[in-house]
Amino acid sequence: MAQIIIDKQNGELAFRLERFDDLNQFDHLQRKNYYSIVLLKGNNYKLSVDLSICELQGNQMICLSPYQPFMISSEEPCSGWLLNFHPDFFCTYRHQNEIETEGILFNNFFGLPHFKISEEALFLNLIDQISKEMDSDSIAQHEVLVAFLKVFLIEAVRQKKQFDKDTVPKFSDGQSEILQNLVDAIEKNYFELHSPSEYADFLCVSTKTLAGIVKKYLQQTPSKLISNRIVIEAKRELYLTSKPLKQIAANLGYDDEFYFSRFFKKKVGVSPDNYRKTVGFAKLEKL
Repeated sequence: MAQIIIDKQNGELAFRLERFDDLNQFDHLQRKNYYSIVLLKGNNYKLSVDLSICELQGNQMICLSPYQPFMISSEEPCSGWLLNFHPDFFCTYRHQNEIETEGILFNNFFGLPHFKISEEALFLNLIDQISKEMDSDSIAQHEVLVAFLKVFLIEAVRQKKQFDKDTVPKFSDGQSEILQNLVDAIEKNYFELHSPSEYADFLCVSTKTLAGIVKKYLQQTPSKLISNRIVIEAKRELYLTSKPLKQIAANLGYDDEFYFSRFFKKKVGVSPDNYRKTVGFAKLEKL
């Protein structure tokens, strides 16, 4: 049975913990306006996220950002825990310097949002403490749950970093350098360079070579890497600031705010205005 805390100001979900014994609730593509963390145990299952499909095994943690489309399916028995929290309950961006969730667990523009759990007992112990606190309805419950959630996220970041380190693809020297240079170039220039050809020219390689390396090792396209990074920054601005959309679009290299709005909606599934109303600053400023 799910344990749920509802935001008394707007009647929406704030925090949720649920034990599940099958994947029925995940068997269709969905977008939520809150964070979802799935601790999943099974022999074989399939994760579809952002139009990418991953075949997973064993104990995995899947970390999904607000409005990130996902679906999980399997022909075999699977079980686990689902943890949801809304940015109103805990704002990851505001605690980025402490926890480093963004870019590792959530909104990793060139990686996948899952990792194999190395120390399951630690997470299960935290889940047990969270569950007991949700049942207690004691004074300062929000503060206690946030404290448990912080520890949970910190440990998840640590294990994800180690997982990424241990499973980094083995590149040839030339491919490794090109791929790393591309990631660095996108990080430094996403607000003005928007096309794969511009990055290919910047790195002095052909567009075909660049696409081949990205496809082979990251199972993505250069265009997707670039657009993912732009969307992440747009989300951050909508999440934390009251800047007009026109200004956000201009800062990201788009003179036409309406074109940018269509681009954002295509990638995220909702308009920038709706994202701000349901996730970002328009909600945070009310607190």
